[in-house]
Amino acid sequence: MSEPILNHVRHLAMSLSPEEQLKLIADLASQLQIPSQPIPRKKARTTRGALADLGPAPSAEEIDEARREAWAGVPGNES
Repeated sequence: MSEPILNHVRHLAMSLSPEEQLKLIADLASQLQIPSQPIPRKKARTTRGALADLGPAPSAEEIDEARREAWAGVPGNES
């Protein structure tokens, strides 16, 4: 549809009462033929893939060292 015709139709529709505008919208909506297409789904990422940008996991020795450092200043910890 050309722009001048669309503007003319829009102008005519704006001259209708609110009730007539709603009826027009309902009539037009019922005539729409929208092809139903499945919504494309995003591929699910695995947990491993989601965390891949964080780099390699710390080793058991690195975890133990971090624990020792964290608990070093806590009173009652003689380790």
